[in-house]
Amino acid sequence: MGQTTDVLMNDGVSLRVYRAEPEGEERAGIVIMHEGTGLNDHIRDMCERYAAEGYLALAPALYDRVEKGVELKGYGPENQPTIRSLRQRVDWDRAVQDMCAVADLAREAGKVGVVGYCWGGSFAWLASTRCDIDAAVIYYGGDIMQFIDEKPKCPIMGHFGDHDEHVAPETAERVKQRCLGASVYMYDAGHGFNCDRRSDYDAESANLAQERTSEFFAANLAGAPA
Repeated sequence: MGQTTDVLMNDGVSLRVYRAEPEGEERAGIVIMHEGTGLNDHIRDMCERYAAEGYLALAPALYDRVEKGVELKGYGPENQPTIRSLRQRVDWDRAVQDMCAVADLAREAGKVGVVGYCWGGSFAWLASTRCDIDAAVIYYGGDIMQFIDEKPKCPIMGHFGDHDEHVAPETAERVKQRCLGASVYMYDAGHGFNCDRRSDYDAESANLAQERTSEFFAANLAGAPA
């Protein structure tokens, strides 16, 4: 099992980072960007999944800059006001710098990929355009359109639901256009289909998306020099 430690960012502010290490030799590093609910059990589970595949997995708690220790367990309407308030208080540019700093830490394992879910999916897009990484995977990032004019600098993959009420329908197509050759997939599912703690979890879509993501990271990160 991994552990959470306090890590100093470039400006001296401390953020919690969950770190999960593989049992054997590290294939590469992967940074996992959390949803609007913060660094919670779902994100820790994803870190453990990637560690089991041989990656050093790191997940920063972006909300720590505005409120230390936030971890929302529910995905229903009762938490939406809190999520909106927290997100509005987070500065995008500063949060991207924090993400890039954690990606630099992951570089100790070799090449680095970023995967993000929901709010974190938009950060995964920004990782591809602003950070020194080697691959990025987007899961239904709802804020991508406000940054769509930025050009990815690494291979990307995207996963979107056909019935997603929170992501602009043209997002997937625009991601394809901005990154020629990007693998962007649509699923017969709603928003958040990867998370088994959400009401719109879809096991078939989640398993297929994970299979594609694992293959993508293996091709772009594992076994290659940093």
